[in-house]
Amino acid sequence: MVKVPQPSRPLSVTTSRAASLPLLTGLILAVATGLVIPLQGRINGALGAKLDDGIAAAVVSFTTGLVLIAAIGLALPKGRAALRRILPALKQRSFPRFYVLAGGIGALFVFAQSFTVSLLGVALFTVAAVTGQTLSGLLVDRTGMGPGGRRSITGVRILGSVLTIAAVVWAVSPRLGAAADVGTLVLPLLLPVVAGCLVSFQQAMNGTATVHYGSPIAATVVNFVAGTAILWIAWLIKLLLAGPGHGLPTEWWYYLGGPMGCVFIGLAALLVRSLGVLVTGLGMIAGQLLGSLTLDLVLPSPGTVVALPTVLGTLLTLFAIIVATLPWPKGALTSRNRARAQAVGSRRQDRGERPVG
Repeated sequence: MVKVPQPSRPLSVTTSRAASLPLLTGLILAVATGLVIPLQGRINGALGAKLDDGIAAAVVSFTTGLVLIAAIGLALPKGRAALRRILPALKQRSFPRFYVLAGGIGALFVFAQSFTVSLLGVALFTVAAVTGQTLSGLLVDRTGMGPGGRRSITGVRILGSVLTIAAVVWAVSPRLGAAADVGTLVLPLLLPVVAGCLVSFQQAMNGTATVHYGSPIAATVVNFVAGTAILWIAWLIKLLLAGPGHGLPTEWWYYLGGPMGCVFIGLAALLVRSLGVLVTGLGMIAGQLLGSLTLDLVLPSPGTVVALPTVLGTLLTLFAIIVATLPWPKGALTSRNRARAQAVGSRRQDRGERPVG
Protein backbone atom coordinates (compact mmCIF):
# COMPACT_ATOMS: atom_id res chain seq x y z
CA MET A 1 0.00 0.00 0.00
CA VAL A 2 1.44 3.37 -1.05
CA LYS A 3 1.37 5.99 1.66
CA VAL A 4 0.29 9.40 0.38
CA PRO A 5 2.47 12.09 1.97
CA GLN A 6 0.83 14.96 3.74
CA PRO A 7 1.58 18.49 2.50
CA SER A 8 3.85 20.67 4.56
CA ARG A 9 2.54 23.50 6.72
CA PRO A 10 3.32 26.35 4.30
CA LEU A 11 1.64 24.40 1.53
CA SER A 12 -1.55 23.95 3.52
CA VAL A 13 -1.69 27.68 4.19
CA THR A 14 -1.35 28.43 0.48
CA THR A 15 -4.00 25.98 -0.59
CA SER A 16 -6.44 27.07 2.10
CA ARG A 17 -6.34 30.58 0.73
CA ALA A 18 -7.08 29.26 -2.74
CA ALA A 19 -9.98 27.22 -1.39
CA SER A 20 -11.53 30.29 0.31
CA LEU A 21 -11.74 32.28 -2.94
CA PRO A 22 -15.31 33.67 -3.14
CA LEU A 23 -17.46 32.35 -5.99
CA LEU A 24 -18.11 35.76 -7.55
CA THR A 25 -14.42 36.70 -7.42
CA GLY A 26 -13.45 33.38 -8.97
CA LEU A 27 -16.00 33.77 -11.78
CA ILE A 28 -14.78 37.27 -12.57
CA LEU A 29 -11.19 36.01 -12.70
CA ALA A 30 -12.22 33.09 -14.94
CA VAL A 31 -13.98 35.41 -17.39
CA ALA A 32 -11.04 37.86 -17.29
CA THR A 33 -8.64 34.99 -18.02
CA GLY A 34 -10.75 33.96 -20.99
CA LEU A 35 -10.47 37.49 -22.39
CA VAL A 36 -6.76 36.85 -23.00
CA ILE A 37 -7.32 33.81 -25.25
CA PRO A 38 -8.60 35.57 -28.42
CA LEU A 39 -5.82 38.16 -28.26
CA GLN A 40 -3.26 35.39 -27.85
CA GLY A 41 -4.80 33.56 -30.80
CA ARG A 42 -4.70 36.72 -32.91
CA ILE A 43 -1.00 37.27 -32.06
CA ASN A 44 0.03 33.64 -32.61
CA GLY A 45 -1.93 33.56 -35.87
CA ALA A 46 -0.15 36.68 -37.09
CA LEU A 47 3.19 35.17 -36.06
CA GLY A 48 2.39 31.96 -37.92
CA ALA A 49 1.57 33.94 -41.06
CA LYS A 50 4.75 35.99 -40.66
CA LEU A 51 6.88 32.84 -40.29
CA ASP A 52 4.83 30.88 -42.83
CA ASP A 53 4.89 28.07 -40.26
CA GLY A 54 2.18 27.46 -37.64
CA ILE A 55 4.28 24.97 -35.67
CA ALA A 56 7.20 27.38 -35.51
CA ALA A 57 4.85 30.05 -34.17
CA ALA A 58 3.73 27.65 -31.42
CA VAL A 59 7.38 26.87 -30.61
CA VAL A 60 8.15 30.58 -30.25
CA SER A 61 5.07 31.12 -28.08
CA PHE A 62 5.80 28.20 -25.73
CA THR A 63 9.53 28.96 -25.53
CA THR A 64 9.05 32.62 -24.64
CA GLY A 65 6.41 31.63 -22.10
CA LEU A 66 8.77 29.10 -20.53
CA VAL A 67 11.62 31.63 -20.28
CA LEU A 68 9.33 34.22 -18.69
CA ILE A 69 7.64 31.97 -16.11
CA ALA A 70 10.97 30.34 -15.18
CA ALA A 71 12.51 33.79 -14.65
CA ILE A 72 9.58 34.85 -12.47
CA GLY A 73 9.80 31.63 -10.46
CA LEU A 74 13.51 32.09 -9.84
CA ALA A 75 13.16 35.78 -8.98
CA LEU A 76 10.44 35.39 -6.33
CA PRO A 77 11.18 33.68 -2.98
CA LYS A 78 7.83 31.89 -3.03
CA GLY A 79 8.46 30.89 -6.62
CA ARG A 80 11.84 29.36 -5.76
CA ALA A 81 10.27 27.50 -2.83
CA ALA A 82 7.58 26.12 -5.14
CA LEU A 83 10.11 25.07 -7.77
CA ARG A 84 12.08 23.18 -5.09
CA ARG A 85 8.95 21.15 -4.30
CA ILE A 86 8.62 19.75 -7.83
CA LEU A 87 11.12 16.89 -7.62
CA PRO A 88 10.17 15.84 -4.04
CA ALA A 89 6.50 15.78 -5.03
CA LEU A 90 7.29 13.52 -7.99
CA LYS A 91 9.57 11.24 -5.97
CA GLN A 92 7.00 10.87 -3.19
CA ARG A 93 4.20 10.30 -5.75
CA SER A 94 2.07 13.02 -4.18
CA PHE A 95 -0.01 12.79 -7.35
CA PRO A 96 0.26 10.61 -10.50
CA ARG A 97 3.53 11.33 -12.27
CA PHE A 98 1.92 11.57 -15.70
CA TYR A 99 0.37 14.87 -14.54
CA VAL A 100 3.67 16.51 -15.49
CA LEU A 101 2.71 15.84 -19.12
CA ALA A 102 -0.31 18.16 -18.90
CA GLY A 103 1.56 20.66 -21.04
CA GLY A 104 1.46 18.13 -23.86
CA ILE A 105 -2.30 18.71 -24.04
CA GLY A 106 -1.61 22.33 -24.91
CA ALA A 107 0.71 21.13 -27.67
CA LEU A 108 -2.02 18.78 -28.94
CA PHE A 109 -4.48 21.68 -29.02
CA VAL A 110 -2.02 23.65 -31.16
CA PHE A 111 -1.70 20.67 -33.50
CA ALA A 112 -5.49 20.44 -33.73
CA GLN A 113 -5.65 24.10 -34.70
CA SER A 114 -2.85 23.74 -37.26
CA PHE A 115 -4.26 20.69 -39.01
CA THR A 116 -8.03 21.22 -38.88
CA VAL A 117 -8.83 24.95 -38.91
CA SER A 118 -8.06 25.10 -42.63
CA LEU A 119 -10.57 22.28 -43.22
CA LEU A 120 -13.27 23.21 -40.71
CA GLY A 121 -12.97 26.95 -40.42
CA VAL A 122 -12.46 28.80 -37.13
CA ALA A 123 -16.16 28.77 -36.22
CA LEU A 124 -16.67 25.01 -36.57
CA PHE A 125 -13.37 24.31 -34.79
CA THR A 126 -14.50 26.51 -31.89
CA VAL A 127 -17.86 24.73 -31.58
CA ALA A 128 -16.20 21.29 -31.61
CA ALA A 129 -13.54 22.22 -29.05
CA VAL A 130 -16.00 23.94 -26.68
CA THR A 131 -18.38 20.97 -26.88
CA GLY A 132 -15.61 18.58 -25.90
CA GLN A 133 -14.35 20.83 -23.10
CA THR A 134 -17.81 21.40 -21.61
CA LEU A 135 -18.88 17.75 -21.62
CA SER A 136 -15.56 16.55 -20.19
CA GLY A 137 -15.73 19.26 -17.51
CA LEU A 138 -18.82 17.55 -16.10
CA LEU A 139 -17.01 14.19 -16.11
CA VAL A 140 -13.79 15.47 -14.54
CA ASP A 141 -15.70 17.18 -11.72
CA ARG A 142 -17.75 14.03 -11.13
CA THR A 143 -14.66 11.83 -10.80
CA GLY A 144 -12.99 14.27 -8.39
CA MET A 145 -9.80 14.40 -10.44
CA GLY A 146 -9.39 18.11 -9.76
CA PRO A 147 -8.21 19.60 -6.46
CA GLY A 148 -11.71 20.72 -5.49
CA GLY A 149 -12.93 17.14 -5.01
CA ARG A 150 -16.04 15.52 -6.45
CA ARG A 151 -18.89 17.66 -7.70
CA SER A 152 -22.19 16.03 -8.56
CA ILE A 153 -23.70 16.15 -12.05
CA THR A 154 -26.85 18.08 -11.18
CA GLY A 155 -29.65 19.28 -13.42
CA VAL A 156 -28.54 22.91 -13.30
CA ARG A 157 -24.94 21.99 -14.21
CA ILE A 158 -26.18 19.99 -17.21
CA LEU A 159 -28.47 22.86 -18.19
CA GLY A 160 -25.61 25.36 -17.89
CA SER A 161 -23.40 23.15 -20.06
CA VAL A 162 -26.08 22.76 -22.74
CA LEU A 163 -26.74 26.51 -22.72
CA THR A 164 -23.02 27.20 -23.13
CA ILE A 165 -22.71 24.94 -26.17
CA ALA A 166 -25.88 26.48 -27.66
CA ALA A 167 -24.54 29.98 -26.96
CA VAL A 168 -21.25 29.26 -28.72
CA VAL A 169 -23.08 27.79 -31.74
CA TRP A 170 -25.30 30.89 -31.82
CA ALA A 171 -22.38 33.29 -31.45
CA VAL A 172 -20.37 31.76 -34.31
CA SER A 173 -23.40 30.97 -36.52
CA PRO A 174 -22.76 33.92 -38.89
CA ARG A 175 -19.45 32.26 -39.81
CA LEU A 176 -20.71 28.67 -40.01
CA GLY A 177 -22.20 29.23 -43.45
CA ALA A 178 -18.72 29.63 -44.88
CA ALA A 179 -17.59 26.29 -43.46
CA ALA A 180 -17.54 23.14 -45.56
CA ASP A 181 -20.23 20.48 -45.39
CA VAL A 182 -20.09 19.03 -41.85
CA GLY A 183 -21.18 15.62 -43.11
CA THR A 184 -17.90 15.21 -45.02
CA LEU A 185 -15.77 16.31 -42.05
CA VAL A 186 -16.67 13.76 -39.38
CA LEU A 187 -13.09 12.59 -38.84
CA PRO A 188 -11.52 16.09 -38.86
CA LEU A 189 -14.16 17.15 -36.30
CA LEU A 190 -13.05 14.44 -33.88
CA LEU A 191 -9.61 16.00 -33.36
CA PRO A 192 -10.82 19.35 -31.92
CA VAL A 193 -13.49 17.52 -29.87
CA VAL A 194 -10.81 15.28 -28.33
CA ALA A 195 -8.46 18.25 -27.84
CA GLY A 196 -11.27 20.17 -26.12
CA CYS A 197 -12.04 17.18 -23.88
CA LEU A 198 -8.43 16.97 -22.80
CA VAL A 199 -8.34 20.67 -21.85
CA SER A 200 -10.56 19.90 -18.85
CA PHE A 201 -8.21 17.12 -17.78
CA GLN A 202 -5.27 19.48 -18.21
CA GLN A 203 -6.88 22.04 -15.90
CA ALA A 204 -7.61 19.35 -13.30
CA MET A 205 -4.05 18.00 -13.44
CA ASN A 206 -2.53 21.47 -13.19
CA GLY A 207 -4.82 22.35 -10.30
CA THR A 208 -3.86 19.21 -8.38
CA ALA A 209 -0.17 19.80 -9.05
CA THR A 210 -0.54 23.40 -7.84
CA VAL A 211 -1.85 22.13 -4.50
CA HIS A 212 1.24 19.98 -3.97
CA TYR A 213 3.75 22.47 -5.35
CA GLY A 214 2.19 25.24 -3.27
CA SER A 215 2.06 27.72 -6.16
CA PRO A 216 0.67 27.90 -9.71
CA ILE A 217 4.10 29.15 -10.81
CA ALA A 218 5.66 25.70 -10.46
CA ALA A 219 2.74 24.01 -12.21
CA THR A 220 2.98 26.52 -15.07
CA VAL A 221 6.73 25.95 -15.41
CA VAL A 222 6.24 22.17 -15.64
CA ASN A 223 3.43 22.73 -18.15
CA PHE A 224 5.59 24.85 -20.41
CA VAL A 225 8.54 22.46 -20.17
CA ALA A 226 6.43 19.53 -21.43
CA GLY A 227 4.65 21.53 -24.13
CA THR A 228 7.84 23.20 -25.34
CA ALA A 229 9.71 19.89 -25.58
CA ILE A 230 6.93 18.27 -27.65
CA LEU A 231 6.63 21.26 -29.98
CA TRP A 232 10.39 21.51 -30.54
CA ILE A 233 10.48 17.84 -31.53
CA ALA A 234 7.54 18.35 -33.90
CA TRP A 235 9.16 21.44 -35.44
CA LEU A 236 12.50 19.69 -35.96
CA ILE A 237 10.70 16.84 -37.76
CA LYS A 238 8.85 19.39 -39.89
CA LEU A 239 12.17 21.17 -40.57
CA LEU A 240 13.70 17.96 -41.90
CA LEU A 241 10.70 17.20 -44.10
CA ALA A 242 9.67 20.63 -45.39
CA GLY A 243 12.52 23.00 -44.62
CA PRO A 244 12.45 26.27 -42.66
CA GLY A 245 9.94 29.06 -43.01
CA HIS A 246 10.69 32.76 -42.79
CA GLY A 247 12.95 34.45 -40.24
CA LEU A 248 11.83 35.75 -36.88
CA PRO A 249 10.15 39.20 -36.93
CA THR A 250 11.65 42.15 -35.11
CA GLU A 251 8.36 43.64 -33.82
CA TRP A 252 8.06 43.01 -30.05
CA TRP A 253 4.32 42.36 -29.96
CA TYR A 254 4.72 39.10 -31.91
CA TYR A 255 6.24 37.59 -28.76
CA LEU A 256 3.39 38.36 -26.34
CA GLY A 257 1.57 35.06 -26.95
CA GLY A 258 3.81 33.13 -24.55
CA PRO A 259 3.37 35.52 -21.60
CA MET A 260 -0.39 35.45 -22.17
CA GLY A 261 -0.23 31.66 -22.03
CA CYS A 262 1.46 31.95 -18.62
CA VAL A 263 -1.49 33.99 -17.36
CA PHE A 264 -4.01 31.56 -18.79
CA ILE A 265 -2.41 28.37 -17.45
CA GLY A 266 -1.47 29.80 -14.05
CA LEU A 267 -4.89 31.29 -13.25
CA ALA A 268 -6.74 28.22 -14.54
CA ALA A 269 -4.65 26.01 -12.23
CA LEU A 270 -5.49 28.31 -9.31
CA LEU A 271 -9.21 28.65 -10.03
CA VAL A 272 -10.19 24.99 -10.44
CA ARG A 273 -9.76 24.41 -6.70
CA SER A 274 -12.46 26.95 -5.87
CA LEU A 275 -14.76 26.73 -8.90
CA GLY A 276 -14.24 23.21 -10.16
CA VAL A 277 -13.20 22.31 -13.70
CA LEU A 278 -16.61 22.80 -15.32
CA VAL A 279 -17.37 26.30 -14.02
CA THR A 280 -13.78 27.44 -14.59
CA GLY A 281 -14.07 26.26 -18.19
CA LEU A 282 -17.47 27.91 -18.69
CA GLY A 283 -16.15 31.20 -17.32
CA MET A 284 -13.18 31.12 -19.67
CA ILE A 285 -15.40 30.26 -22.64
CA ALA A 286 -17.58 33.28 -21.84
CA GLY A 287 -14.48 35.44 -21.55
CA GLN A 288 -13.21 34.07 -24.85
CA LEU A 289 -16.42 35.10 -26.64
CA LEU A 290 -16.38 38.51 -24.95
CA GLY A 291 -12.75 38.99 -25.95
CA SER A 292 -13.44 37.97 -29.53
CA LEU A 293 -16.39 40.35 -29.70
CA THR A 294 -14.28 43.19 -28.30
CA LEU A 295 -11.48 42.54 -30.77
CA ASP A 296 -13.95 42.49 -33.67
CA LEU A 297 -15.30 45.85 -32.52
CA VAL A 298 -12.04 47.59 -31.59
CA LEU A 299 -9.44 45.94 -33.87
CA PRO A 300 -11.43 44.15 -36.57
CA SER A 301 -9.73 41.92 -39.10
CA PRO A 302 -10.34 42.75 -42.77
CA GLY A 303 -13.88 41.80 -43.74
CA THR A 304 -15.07 41.27 -40.14
CA VAL A 305 -18.72 42.16 -39.48
CA VAL A 306 -20.21 41.91 -35.96
CA ALA A 307 -23.65 40.28 -36.32
CA LEU A 308 -26.50 40.28 -33.80
CA PRO A 309 -26.29 36.49 -33.14
CA THR A 310 -22.67 36.96 -32.07
CA VAL A 311 -23.67 39.55 -29.47
CA LEU A 312 -26.68 37.57 -28.20
CA GLY A 313 -24.75 34.29 -28.09
CA THR A 314 -22.01 35.96 -26.06
CA LEU A 315 -24.57 37.27 -23.56
CA LEU A 316 -26.12 33.79 -23.35
CA THR A 317 -22.80 32.33 -22.19
CA LEU A 318 -22.84 34.71 -19.21
CA PHE A 319 -26.34 33.53 -18.36
CA ALA A 320 -25.19 29.90 -18.71
CA ILE A 321 -22.49 30.46 -16.06
CA ILE A 322 -25.08 31.80 -13.64
CA VAL A 323 -27.28 28.76 -14.26
CA ALA A 324 -24.39 26.31 -13.81
CA THR A 325 -23.44 27.81 -10.42
CA LEU A 326 -26.97 27.76 -8.99
CA PRO A 327 -27.52 25.29 -6.13
CA TRP A 328 -29.47 22.15 -6.97
CA PRO A 329 -33.02 22.54 -5.55
CA LYS A 330 -33.24 21.13 -2.03
CA GLY A 331 -36.54 19.47 -2.75
CA ALA A 332 -34.99 17.58 -5.63
CA LEU A 333 -32.10 16.46 -3.45
CA THR A 334 -34.48 15.32 -0.71
CA SER A 335 -36.53 13.36 -3.20
CA ARG A 336 -33.43 11.72 -4.64
CA ASN A 337 -32.09 10.83 -1.18
CA ARG A 338 -35.46 9.45 -0.13
CA ALA A 339 -35.67 7.35 -3.28
CA ARG A 340 -32.15 6.01 -2.68
CA ALA A 341 -32.97 5.15 0.94
CA GLN A 342 -36.14 3.32 -0.11
CA ALA A 343 -34.22 1.39 -2.77
CA VAL A 344 -31.52 0.38 -0.26
CA GLY A 345 -34.21 -0.65 2.27
CA SER A 346 -35.98 -2.78 -0.31
CA ARG A 347 -32.75 -4.57 -1.20
CA ARG A 348 -32.03 -5.22 2.48
CA GLN A 349 -35.49 -6.69 2.99
CA ASP A 350 -35.07 -8.88 -0.08
CA ARG A 351 -31.86 -10.25 1.45
CA GLY A 352 -33.58 -10.78 4.80
CA GLU A 353 -31.52 -8.11 6.60
CA ARG A 354 -32.84 -5.90 9.37
CA PRO A 355 -33.55 -2.30 8.32
CA VAL A 356 -31.12 0.33 9.58
CA GLY A 357 -32.37 2.96 12.04
